[in-house]
Amino acid sequence: MRSCLHDPRVQSTLEAMHAESARVDPPLLGRAEGKGGAERAALLKGAFIPVDPQAGRLLYALARGAAPGTTIEFGTSFGISTIYLAAAMRDRGAGTVITTEIYPEKAERAQGYIREAGLSDLVDLRLGDALDTLTNLDRDVSMVFLDGMKTQYLPVLQRLEPVMRPGALVVADDLDLFPKPLEPYLAYVRDPDNGYVSVRLPIGDAMELSARVG
Repeated sequence: MRSCLHDPRVQSTLEAMHAESARVDPPLLGRAEGKGGAERAALLKGAFIPVDPQAGRLLYALARGAAPGTTIEFGTSFGISTIYLAAAMRDRGAGTVITTEIYPEKAERAQGYIREAGLSDLVDLRLGDALDTLTNLDRDVSMVFLDGMKTQYLPVLQRLEPVMRPGALVVADDLDLFPKPLEPYLAYVRDPDNGYVSVRLPIGDAMELSARVG
């Protein structure tokens, strides 16, 4: 049996998105460098800022092998990582991806791409601040992918902990790009007293993979 990643709709959508990201992101990121606040945010609204294909396949593999349950994504952007995760749900035959995005323009485009890939039935895209949208969840979260605002990784994780299954996996992206903002998060998941076993992975912009042991 071939992975859903090789389904023509999924494969063509991802290839087109990665190509568009390679074209659009470098000039936008260059213009955003050194800027702050509203000006930087306005520029980055048009950027994919995605996981690369290798990191996407890792997310697929982790979600496919995780315990049955819900996968949570913090930071949809245009939906590249969402598609990798939803493909894993399709192949697993159970579970959904709940993803949250604060920018309406990005959420709208993500929904279009997810629809093109034929995976809309597996994705619950919630618009707004993740600390507001990730509420009233069932206690069956088996995987969490953190790829939104870096200073919010730890608050979002702590919000989700009461609904995470024992053994749940947590993946945090962009360690190399944002080392300072991610210091509190990494200190937390690397402290055994907080209930995780954690390891840095040199994939993409570097990821932290943590397993919830309690």
